[in-house]
Amino acid sequence: MTEKDVDYYLNLDWTLIEGTDLDFNGNPYHYIEIKEFPSFVFCAKTREKALEGYKRQLRLTIMIMLEDGDRIPEVGEEPEEI
Repeated sequence: MTEKDVDYYLNLDWTLIEGTDLDFNGNPYHYIEIKEFPSFVFCAKTREKALEGYKRQLRLTIMIMLEDGDRIPEVGEEPEEI
């Protein structure tokens, strides 16, 4: 069995949840959440920037989880209760 590394997890088809909201000053922003990672969210001023940037944050999140020996959820898995 092949070891699951950062690149393996980055190339999975995660369940993205996209939306828009307003910041504290009333300016719109776009966010991306990943259903399988209940604490993951990436925000940017535009949808395009959010789609470009969330994978960098996901890479860091997965790197830390692998380093710490944390369990990484599988695609389509319901998130655990916190």
